[in-house]
Amino acid sequence: MPWRGEGALLLLSAASGAADAFVFLCVGQVFAGVMTGNLVLLGASAAGAGEDGVALKVAVALGAYFCGVAVGARLTGRREAPAPVLLGVEVVLLGAAAVLWGLELVTSYGDRLGLLALVAVAMGVQGRVRMTPTNYFTGTLTSLAGRVALWELRGGDGWVLGRLAAVVVRAAVAALAERWWSPGAALGALVMAAGALALEAVPGGRLRPGKRKPRPDRGNPAGAA
Repeated sequence: MPWRGEGALLLLSAASGAADAFVFLCVGQVFAGVMTGNLVLLGASAAGAGEDGVALKVAVALGAYFCGVAVGARLTGRREAPAPVLLGVEVVLLGAAAVLWGLELVTSYGDRLGLLALVAVAMGVQGRVRMTPTNYFTGTLTSLAGRVALWELRGGDGWVLGRLAAVVVRAAVAALAERWWSPGAALGALVMAAGALALEAVPGGRLRPGKRKPRPDRGNPAGAA
């Protein structure tokens, strides 16, 4: 059923918001999936702005995300892996991060860099599970704003708004968890990704692997290409 695919995209968008909020708050001044933001932070750090050590954290995030995308590309490009395989890899990585954080095994700066790498690899893999982006949203918002301005809204735009809202809501929940129950701060991304995997495992609800480009009205064609 079509709603399953849209629901999986919404859950993955929520996972992205939760993962980025968790990493930004618990690792510090870096993102797991928003690489544009990381590049900006890298430039600011090079100019002497921001916290000490940001450049190293950004480099780890960029390298780990690259590796995640490469893993996803190898699977989808060589073996035509279905989306549940990629989501399974993501869930395992996010699960490992949640266990390490929840059991308070992340006790040093090096441990935090390792945690960052786990989540960033997971976000890179997620970047290949799409017909539309689920871990960067500038193109999604730009396309939606254009359709609003031209009075050309479509039936699926409710799902687009839902994905944007899911990012905000799950980021807020992750921030509250970090404040009130820090060991559970990494669970949000894991739960959302696991939910998407459950929907994907149901016949008829699967997303296409990331091999195809997204439709121009559903994402950022330039970024996805």
